[in-house]
Amino acid sequence: MKIIANTLSLGELEAMAASRFGNLVKAVVDVEKEIIALDAELHSDLEALLLDNGSRQQNLWGINLYSKAAPEEFIEFDSVINMRPSCGNMSRGVDAEEVRKKIIKIINKMIIS
Repeated sequence: MKIIANTLSLGELEAMAASRFGNLVKAVVDVEKEIIALDAELHSDLEALLLDNGSRQQNLWGINLYSKAAPEEFIEFDSVINMRPSCGNMSRGVDAEEVRKKIIKIINKMIIS
């Protein structure tokens, strides 16, 4: 598990994917701090890492990154940690379009080819 606050190359992401799930890397994005925790078996482990490092629960969103997918399929908004009925997120996805856009912007800024 690691926290990325700057950039990560697509090659590094592909190596992470190959070592664990093949073509998938689980990640949790802090949309306030604009950092990403990635490379764990469970999104909840990444969530705990960010919480231990000062992130706030309401800013954390679980996603999956597919290192070899087409750009429109690179990010999958799907994680159990996203289910927060008390905050208005009723699914494993990210229901708020504004939050999805923030996540996409952070990922596009931090993962470079």
